[in-house]
Amino acid sequence: MGGACGYGDLERNGYGKATAGLSTVLFDKGQICGACYEVRCVEDLRWCIPGTSIIVTATNFCAPNYGFDLDGGGHCNPPNAHFVLPIEAFEKIAIWKASNMPIQYRRIKCRKEGGVRFTVGGSGIFLSVLISNVAGSGDIVAAKVKGSRTGWLPMGRNWGQNWHINADLKNQPLSFEMTSGDGATLTSYNVAPKNWNFGQTFEGKQFGS
Repeated sequence: MGGACGYGDLERNGYGKATAGLSTVLFDKGQICGACYEVRCVEDLRWCIPGTSIIVTATNFCAPNYGFDLDGGGHCNPPNAHFVLPIEAFEKIAIWKASNMPIQYRRIKCRKEGGVRFTVGGSGIFLSVLISNVAGSGDIVAAKVKGSRTGWLPMGRNWGQNWHINADLKNQPLSFEMTSGDGATLTSYNVAPKNWNFGQTFEGKQFGS
């Protein structure tokens, strides 16, 4: 399901099986959520599928297990850069029986269909917004919200790509401004209509469009 980034149902929200849980040194306390990587299996010709790679989105955290050493079950312990892939993704680059394989990886730009999505949660004056389906760098490092009767209000990161603020924004159309990890800024005006409700998802503009 959603994992430590808070994306909820990954299939329904467009991430599918091309996802990864990242170890501590990569996860960066959730700031990397939404970033995309190209991953390929290397070194072991018995198990790697030659000439293949897969593009995955960071959607989860692989927690360290300090009861084991780095090669004996503590694969996600610092300083390891480790990816945990669903079987459907793993089998595109290696034979599943191999279990744990050396890889090469590189950060790449994300390609997404449609606009950035904003899922509005919370209650009363507590507003929580999940930001998902982000193209470009994929990760969001700052977010603001604006009602029709307010200026731009900075939001704080709650966890993963869930952002929050305490403000009475009911009965106002909502606009959002985001800054991605590569410094790009995107503003989507009046994404949510005046009569928005908690639990609804709205789609805005997209980075690079």
